[in-house]
Amino acid sequence: MKRRLLCAATVFALASIAAPAQAQQTIRLTAAAGHPPVFLWVKLIDEFFVPEVDKRLAAAGKHKIEWTKAWGGTLIKIGSESKGIADGVADLGFVGTIFEAPKFPMQNVSYFAPFGSEDIAVVTQVVNDMQKTIPAMGDAWTKNGLVYLGGAALDSYHIWTSFPVHSVDDLKGKKITAPGPAANWIRGTGAVAVAGNLNTYYEDIKSGVSNGVITFATGAWGAKVHEVAPYITKVNFGSQYAGGLAMNKGRFDRLPPEVKTVFREVAAEYQKRFAVAQTEAANGLLKRMQDAGAKISELPAAERRHWADTLPPIAKTWAADLQAKGMPGDQVLHGFMDGLKKAGAQPVRDWAGK
Repeated sequence: MKRRLLCAATVFALASIAAPAQAQQTIRLTAAAGHPPVFLWVKLIDEFFVPEVDKRLAAAGKHKIEWTKAWGGTLIKIGSESKGIADGVADLGFVGTIFEAPKFPMQNVSYFAPFGSEDIAVVTQVVNDMQKTIPAMGDAWTKNGLVYLGGAALDSYHIWTSFPVHSVDDLKGKKITAPGPAANWIRGTGAVAVAGNLNTYYEDIKSGVSNGVITFATGAWGAKVHEVAPYITKVNFGSQYAGGLAMNKGRFDRLPPEVKTVFREVAAEYQKRFAVAQTEAANGLLKRMQDAGAKISELPAAERRHWADTLPPIAKTWAADLQAKGMPGDQVLHGFMDGLKKAGAQPVRDWAGK
């Protein structure tokens, strides 16, 4: 009798130990991005977001995620991330709003108001706040079948060229690769804008399709731009909001409440870590480019202001175009400029006023 009771107690104890593991729910998700993890916004998903979510869920003991990761365009291509995630090809990933302007026109406000702030955290937070206070901005994610988790702005844009740049006049007659709305930053300068992205910059310059590119240090390093365009002129067009971590809305809505909370909390931390890491990386990589032979110079403040004033009223034109399409362009533009000023930034040009 005692032996039977002892066996029964042992079985019960083992069952009690095994119960939490058996009750743990496994959720299968695919994370993807058009860019490879050499770029920080993808690298942090791979090396921070995913493992941190796993760590927090493991501590709770109720849920476990089985991840499939597909970076570098192996599953969804640059410019198609929102569709790929919305269609369920991937569940989660980084959506670059700069490459998807037709779907996220208001999110590109910083690209139409250059020379604003080089502070990545400030620009990101200003746009994040606007997406909460201007319904049309936040709704852009929902309408495209996505849930926005956290944003990222890129380090300040400068210009990499195969020739020295001392003033705006040096750009006359030159072909400059510029991503999407950044082409507006050379309007009126005499330069010709050439379309491209981080995956094409190197070959574009090497082959003579363009004579240089407007980009940011962390992207330029990954694309090895300094090898074909060794003249780096720090124009400081400002940090630019680039997009954010997003998830398929239907998939997110079906997640258990506690898992949703973990995703949002880790995404908020991802946003903070990205701003710090991107700033540090930009400074470090510019130094490495210089050590590799690149010639770095800084555009004088007077010439920078001259460059900003040379441009046509691109922000007001952009805002008016949105207004004509039924979107609050004026509110977005004023919100961005006011947000920068409240954060202590000193934009070279007040795009909302002229």
